[in-house]
Amino acid sequence: MAKFLHEDFLLQSAPARQLYHDHASRMPIIDYHCHLPAEEIARDRRFDTMTAAWLEGDHYKWRAMRINGVPEHYCTGAASDWEKFEKWAQTVPYTVLNPLYHWTHMELRRPFGIPAILAPGTARSVYDRCNELLRDDGFSVRGILRQMHVRLVCTTNDPCDTLWEHDQLRDFDIRVVPGFRADRASAIQHPEPYGAYLDRLANAAGVDISGPSALLEALERRHAYFDDRGCCVSDHGEEVLYAEPYTEREIEDIFSAVRKGHVPSAHDVAVFKSWMLHELALLDHARGWVQQFHLGALRNANTRALRDIGPDAGFDSIGDFVIATDLASFLDRLDQAGNLAPTILYSVNPAHNEVLATMAGNFCRGDKPGKIQFGTAWWFLDQEDGMRRQLTALANMGLLSRFIGMLTDSRSFLSFPRHEYFRRILCNLIGAEVERGGLPAEMDWLGQVVEDICFNNAREYFGFDI
Repeated sequence: MAKFLHEDFLLQSAPARQLYHDHASRMPIIDYHCHLPAEEIARDRRFDTMTAAWLEGDHYKWRAMRINGVPEHYCTGAASDWEKFEKWAQTVPYTVLNPLYHWTHMELRRPFGIPAILAPGTARSVYDRCNELLRDDGFSVRGILRQMHVRLVCTTNDPCDTLWEHDQLRDFDIRVVPGFRADRASAIQHPEPYGAYLDRLANAAGVDISGPSALLEALERRHAYFDDRGCCVSDHGEEVLYAEPYTEREIEDIFSAVRKGHVPSAHDVAVFKSWMLHELALLDHARGWVQQFHLGALRNANTRALRDIGPDAGFDSIGDFVIATDLASFLDRLDQAGNLAPTILYSVNPAHNEVLATMAGNFCRGDKPGKIQFGTAWWFLDQEDGMRRQLTALANMGLLSRFIGMLTDSRSFLSFPRHEYFRRILCNLIGAEVERGGLPAEMDWLGQVVEDICFNNAREYFGFDI
C-alpha cells in the first residue's frame, strides 16, 4: 500500500517518475489566466489567518461546505475565521475522491510543509501552525509566489480598471500582466446595470458613448491603454461563441432600445454579442494579442443565491450548450479576412473535448505552432479524470507536444500546486505509453516534450520575455 501523497504520487511507472522528477518538477510556472487580485500583489498582502488565505473567495470550498450541510454563515457570512476554518476541516473528510481532497493536502505541503491530514481532530494544530507561518516574510503574497517558482501571472481585468497595481509592479521580479475581459460591454440583457456600466466605461475612456461606434471607440482606447501596460491577452466568458449575421442598422437599433431601458429579445442579445465579439477579435489581432474563450458554463443558476450572495460564489454548473457550428463560423469569418489572432478554446463541458480538439486544427495554417489551442481542463474538469480526458483528446486529434499547459483560473494564492497536479498527470500519461511500448524509451526527447508543455510552449506562444 502506497503512502498518501508520497513523492511518486500519481506516477505509476518508472518512465513517469523519471519524466516528473527530472523534468516537470524543475520547470517554473506561467499562470496565463487567473483571478488573483493584482492589488494584493502590489501591496504584498500578509494574511492574518489561514482562513483569509485559503477560504476567502474560494467558491470550490464554499460549494463543498454547502453540499455537506454547512450554513452560509460559515462560508460567506460573518462567522469568525476560526469557525470558518473549523467547518472546512469538518468537511474535508467528506471530500473523498473529490479533487479538493488532493488539493487541500497538496496546498498544506506546499508552501507550508505540513504533512498532516486535515480533519476535525487536527484542525486546531494545522490552523495555528499555518497562522504562525503566515507571519513570516516568505508567506506574504509575493513570498508565496516566489516559493512556488512562479515567473509570470496574468490577471483578469475589466476595461474600466485603472491598472495602477500593474504600474506599481513593473519592477517586481515576477511579471504580473493584465488580461482584458470585456464581457460586461455586451451584457445588454440587463439594461439598467448595462447602462451604469457604460457610464463607467465612458468615464474611463473619455468618450461619450452615444452609440455603437462610440462604444467601440471607448473599448479601443482601453485596449490601447492595456497594451501600453503589457497586456497581450484577452478573455471571454460567454456561454457560447455567437456568430449571428447582422447589419450596422440592426446594431444601432438594438443599442438604442437598450439604452432606453427596453429588455432585448434573446435573438437581439445574440446579434449584439456576435457583433461585439467580432470587433474585439479584430482589436486582438491588430495588436498581436492572444484571445481566450471560456465556453459552456451555466452561471448563476440559483436566483436566490445570486440575490443574497452575488456572482462567482459557487452556484454555477456545466451547461449543455451546442457550440460547434457557431464556433466554426466565428473563427472562419476572422480567418477568411486574415484577422484570426492566436486563440485558446476552453469548455467546462467534457462532451466538447473532441469538438474543440478538432476545431482547433481547422484553423492552424502553419504560421504559428499550435496557433489555435484546445485549452486545458477547466473549472469542474481540472481534476485527475478531467485532465486525463482533455490531454487524451488533444493527443488523439492534435499535437500534444505543442500544448501550452496548465493554468489555475483561481482566486487563491495557495492554488499553485494545481500545476504540480497537472504535471504529475501529464507525466503519468506519457510514462504509461513508454511502459507499454507505445512510445520509445527516449527519455531525453520525451523530457523535452514535458518541459515544453509545462513552461516553454506558453512562453513562446505568448511571447513572454522571461
